[in-house]
Amino acid sequence: MLKQLYFIVLILFISCSSGGGDDINPPVEPEAIIPSNLVLTVNVVGADNSNPNGDGSGVIQCTATATNAVKYGFKFGSDAEVEDGDGNLEYTFSTKGTNSYLVTVFAYSSTGQNISAFKNIDVYVTDSSGPQLIWSDEFNDDGAVSSAKWLAETVPPNNGSWWNEEVQHYTDRLENAFLSDGTLKIVAKKENYTFQSSTKEYTSARLITKDKFDFTYGKVDVRAKLPASQGTWPAIWLLGSNIDSVGWPICGEIDIMEQTGANKNKILGTCHWSANGNNASYGLESDISNASTEFHVYSMEWTETYIKIFLDEVEYYEIALNNDLPFNKDFFLILNVAMGGTLGGTIDSGFTEDTMEIDYIRVYQ
Repeated sequence: MLKQLYFIVLILFISCSSGGGDDINPPVEPEAIIPSNLVLTVNVVGADNSNPNGDGSGVIQCTATATNAVKYGFKFGSDAEVEDGDGNLEYTFSTKGTNSYLVTVFAYSSTGQNISAFKNIDVYVTDSSGPQLIWSDEFNDDGAVSSAKWLAETVPPNNGSWWNEEVQHYTDRLENAFLSDGTLKIVAKKENYTFQSSTKEYTSARLITKDKFDFTYGKVDVRAKLPASQGTWPAIWLLGSNIDSVGWPICGEIDIMEQTGANKNKILGTCHWSANGNNASYGLESDISNASTEFHVYSMEWTETYIKIFLDEVEYYEIALNNDLPFNKDFFLILNVAMGGTLGGTIDSGFTEDTMEIDYIRVYQ
């Protein structure tokens, strides 16, 4: 009996170990595909020279491309990853003010491998509860003023001379307008200077935003320190952008701040317009005791119904507007220091040079 059992077991062992069917092979793992050439582009909506961190909406547009990628994932700061199929994604930040963020993208292959890339960006999100900054110059660099924002006007419009009996030549030289230590300096100098065969005894600068920035309605703040010398005529003002086609005073003029050459303890706020082709104006003045030794904020609020002018947030001027006045269209900004003329008056015989210093200019709507 034992021999029979042994024989049966032996037969079963031989049957199981001999080739009675096809061999079973282990599964083959697919070859890993790794993405490559990942490129991430981030566009902050509304970013330009005036608003480098965007238009205040907080919106960015992301584009990612990579070889062998079938999908992408985006991370914005510490937020969770957002999956996207084609590598194009728009995202909105909501934290108010200007903040820095890390944008990271992951490119995934069909086999699950991924690579990543990232960019650091600054994004401005506006506070919708008040006026929004639409243009500014903080003058934080050193050297020449920004040619993207300002034109140094040099060509006199009045047969080789400027209006109002002014006696200077305006130049585009660094000697007359430059940035240093966080402020713009507009420097009036006594020097013989020839321009287009016309020689004058004084030079200065006149900076305008014409054809670079103009606006209708808003608030303007300018923090400035004014020259002290008799005969200097500093001004912070605006002209209608259509001046080339209609002329002055039809284009309109808004003087946020003017100072006479004789009385440095007063400033003027004035609006000019045309009355049957003649200059019409309304102006008021405010006392100021230290305009040449301290910075002050000169401001204007301009709406459809009024223009108000302020010194250090204290209103001293208001004019009611109507459709007969030219203050319902675009204007551009001007910063200048004239010499002599109808408001500059007699120039101090010992004058050599003096400066208007601008810390910032900001426009809100």
